[in-house]
Amino acid sequence: MRVCIYGAGAIGGFLGVALARAGCEVSLVARGPHLAAIRENGLTLLQDGQRETVRLNASEDPAELGPQDHVIVALKAHSVPAVAEKMTALFHDGTSVVTAVNGVPWWYFHGLGGDLEGTRLESVDPGGVQWDTLGPERAIGCVVYPACEIEEPGVITHQDGDRFTLGEPSGEKTERVQALSEAMRAGGLKAPVRPRIRDEIWVKLWGNLSFNPISALTGATLEQICRDPETRAVARAMMVEGQTVGEALGVKFAIDVDKRIAGAEAVGAHKTSMLQDLERGRAMEIDALVASVQELGRLTGVATPTIDLVLGMVKMRGRTAGCY
Repeated sequence: MRVCIYGAGAIGGFLGVALARAGCEVSLVARGPHLAAIRENGLTLLQDGQRETVRLNASEDPAELGPQDHVIVALKAHSVPAVAEKMTALFHDGTSVVTAVNGVPWWYFHGLGGDLEGTRLESVDPGGVQWDTLGPERAIGCVVYPACEIEEPGVITHQDGDRFTLGEPSGEKTERVQALSEAMRAGGLKAPVRPRIRDEIWVKLWGNLSFNPISALTGATLEQICRDPETRAVARAMMVEGQTVGEALGVKFAIDVDKRIAGAEAVGAHKTSMLQDLERGRAMEIDALVASVQELGRLTGVATPTIDLVLGMVKMRGRTAGCY
């Protein structure tokens, strides 16, 4: 099996090492000092006190890597449209595109059925670039749970978690998604295939929708947001609105909102990805995590007043910081 990790950062690098361990022919699309270090020294994973280094074909130009069976996209959502055309150099007729990306995926209304079948989401796929270039029929959903960091160029530290939930947009258990799941499991990961991948997407999105922008606006950790009655109330209101939107689209939430908040609080003094990006001067995933839910609310006729308010403020925070 030939697998290309497009965006071999912390999560992408972790996946790359695991799939190489499983015997897959893995290649990486990376850039800058990280790419240079991978080419010179290999890609190193630090996990459970062990150090594992693999030598993988890596390039900034996907055209150098050849056709793949699976392309796993591990970029920030807002980075994907700009590289969609380059990604096609990795395709053969049966290549899948696995979206290991936070937020509402661009293919959300492919294979869902109903009145909104085929609807394109401007917030996550401006102009339908990904839909037209990559093709929704190639998409496999992937919900990412592990936490990893780039320790230094070429070196990934695994902090927590080993689950990547997979699912076809149609809910089918196809040969391609089962083969990918088996390869990931052979590499030491948990990779269940779910018939309702959108339900899993929403449970993670639920927290990202609320805690991420609140943390960017306040500088607070998950623990602080959840323990302060006022910020907790804002997060809860956003989550309730988000749940109403999700349920209008047929999503089933396996847990209630207060259990989801309790789970976030239990993570402790963790800075969300949006706050980390803000502090480092990097573009924040505002559209994929928040604006997308606002757009879905408008499509379904569900009012999202708290989401609208927080979205407006975090967009301005991003603009003033040069991160949006």
